[in-house]
Amino acid sequence: MTHYIGKKASKPGTIRLRKYSINKLLLYFSNTKLKNITEEMYQAVLDDFKNKGYALNTIEGYYTTAKLIFKLAADKRMIILNPTINAYIKPDEEVIIEDDEEELPSYFEKDELALFLKTVRKYGLFTDYLIFLILSYTGMRAGELVALKWRNIDFKKKTISITKTYYNPDNNTKNYVLVPPKTKKSRRKIVIDPEIINELIKHKAEQEKLIKHYGNSYNNGDFVFANVNRHPGYPILIKLVEVRMARLLEKVGSNSKLTPHSLRHTHTSLLAEAGVGLEEIMDRLGRQDDDVTRKVYLHVTKKMKTEAVDKFSELVKKTRME
Repeated sequence: MTHYIGKKASKPGTIRLRKYSINKLLLYFSNTKLKNITEEMYQAVLDDFKNKGYALNTIEGYYTTAKLIFKLAADKRMIILNPTINAYIKPDEEVIIEDDEEELPSYFEKDELALFLKTVRKYGLFTDYLIFLILSYTGMRAGELVALKWRNIDFKKKTISITKTYYNPDNNTKNYVLVPPKTKKSRRKIVIDPEIINELIKHKAEQEKLIKHYGNSYNNGDFVFANVNRHPGYPILIKLVEVRMARLLEKVGSNSKLTPHSLRHTHTSLLAEAGVGLEEIMDRLGRQDDDVTRKVYLHVTKKMKTEAVDKFSELVKKTRME
């Protein structure tokens, strides 16, 4: 397996997912020699995943892993026929949907976001306001935010360069890895609001005081969001951002299903409302082609079109009465 995952799957997250997929496949094939696995046997496994209600993305992960393994086996002449070549994942049965409204992810409406940020400013702990301001005003992923270093911020040009993301599945503060962004498109430069710049300047001054206070015990990795109590200087955990947000949502009394990732969808909705095109929004979010972003965008623009028709009708009525 080391040979299989060593060349292409260099990211820790990818390796972890491949190992998980292999363990799932071994539940079916652990007692069968590789050369004895037939197309029918492999197809039956895919069908079983489907019948058990596994999500399409999950099955596709298993499917991709199996294809890579059997291709390697065929290249090494360990097998004659590759059982994955003609295999397929059965599509979901189409059902009649009376309501054409698609299910949307949770996100803040404009007024809700304003109230949330006001609450964060009043009740938030150290760096909370800056964290949630950046997430909601940039659409950045939480992992990208946690991995931010001061060198990624250009105060003169008012930009943030996103060049990496944070990986730490065990939530061990010292045992983290910085990896390349999710996709090539995810590597991007974002123009930021002057308010963010002002908050960053204030935060940098506070952080420099802390660095001086801790001296040599501060593990200075240049992180914008670094721990200040235990393990000072190490980047904060994504889990910390999630916990802090849950605490603040209780203060506001907002939807408890909202997460830091919801602020990414919030940013999409606000950009759409501001008249920014879908392609430009995708670029800002570092997305190549994303169904969820498109759903939020179409939902907001559909509402705007309805409001435009209403305004037109009101204008015509007023004109007739004059």
